[in-house]
Amino acid sequence: MTPKIAVVTGVSGSGKTTACARVAALAQASGLRVAGVLSPPRNIGGAKTGIDLEDIASRSCRPLATSLAMPGASGTAQEDASRGPRLGMWRFDAGTLAWGRQLLASATPCDVLVIDEIGPLELLRDEGWPNALEVLRQGGYTLAVVGVRRALVATLAGRLSGARLWVLPVDPSSRDELPAKILRTWSEP
Repeated sequence: MTPKIAVVTGVSGSGKTTACARVAALAQASGLRVAGVLSPPRNIGGAKTGIDLEDIASRSCRPLATSLAMPGASGTAQEDASRGPRLGMWRFDAGTLAWGRQLLASATPCDVLVIDEIGPLELLRDEGWPNALEVLRQGGYTLAVVGVRRALVATLAGRLSGARLWVLPVDPSSRDELPAKILRTWSEP
């Protein structure tokens, strides 16, 4: 059977990470082997100040990105290069990106693979964890759930040419019911 790839898509803040995390929790509660990564936001006083990277299997977490709008976030060009790539208002941690690539390289075989998210770094710049695309192509899972910004869905489809994608828009009103729908539909023959 060809593995299914559920693409959870929406704009920033729509609930992609929440939906991916709930799919992982529901699948684990059902006794399925779940692997992959989540990228939950770090908030201070209601403002998103950073992004973490969480290993779903071990629940280990590391800082992934810091907002350049944070006081003291700017540095010299040499310091920025050692920290990792910049994208918009975010500076990524090179060590955490390398950890994410390792986690994804060893994530399969599993029942459910979760990758939150595959974004501009991977799809437009071949940075971040571009090996996520190869992991998805190779299989070794029955269901993959991938968070992708709406504007990048066509790019993902092109990079995964021939893959069976199930595109699911998410917003704050659908993110609570979407995880159960994904798992219910996945388990149907």
